[in-house]
Amino acid sequence: MRVLIFGASGMVGQGVLRECLLAPDVEHVAAVVRQPLGTSHAKLEEIVVPDPAQLDSVEDRLTGYDACFFPLGTTSVGKSEAEYARITYDLTLAAATTLVRLNPGRLTFVYVSGAGTDSTERGRTMWARVKGRTENALLRLPFRSAFMLRPGIIQARHGIHSRTPQYRVLYVILWPIVVLAVGLGVATTTERVGRAMLRLARDGYPHPILGTKEINEIGR
Repeated sequence: MRVLIFGASGMVGQGVLRECLLAPDVEHVAAVVRQPLGTSHAKLEEIVVPDPAQLDSVEDRLTGYDACFFPLGTTSVGKSEAEYARITYDLTLAAATTLVRLNPGRLTFVYVSGAGTDSTERGRTMWARVKGRTENALLRLPFRSAFMLRPGIIQARHGIHSRTPQYRVLYVILWPIVVLAVGLGVATTTERVGRAMLRLARDGYPHPILGTKEINEIGR
């Protein structure tokens, strides 16, 4: 299996990348990044582009893939809806539209959204509306299959850390609660999210939207 990852430098992206590199049936992993990851592996190719929404210059390197894992995102804190949508919606759809054109009928697209995403696109919470609009647009594209992951709390494992300072502080403060929540099955881990993505690419799933419970079930 040949896999593309957008957002491999983020917390979830690091976890997904780790699981892909460990998986025996993944022969090649291409990480589309703004700057080098500083990671070396025989399976790994880095495709460095300043703007992941502008992929024209690297289109020849984006064909022949079986799956695209898309945990790329940003916090909504301090952003207007237009600013947040430029990354969450515009960038994601620009990349997805390019990939579905370059890999017709072949690609499984797995997008990391979040618990509380608003599929109606009409709720009062800004980030949830934008995420819902993004999910709905992705599900309309002619991928072989597309899945939306909606995790809540995610425990970082294997030395992985969030790049967002506020989240790093919260994880330190709330670490015992996070560990308990994972044990109770109401939270998940970077490891399980990565494994769930691979499982979806291999076997699919009856429904396109998966919450924490489903992520944990197929990502063990």
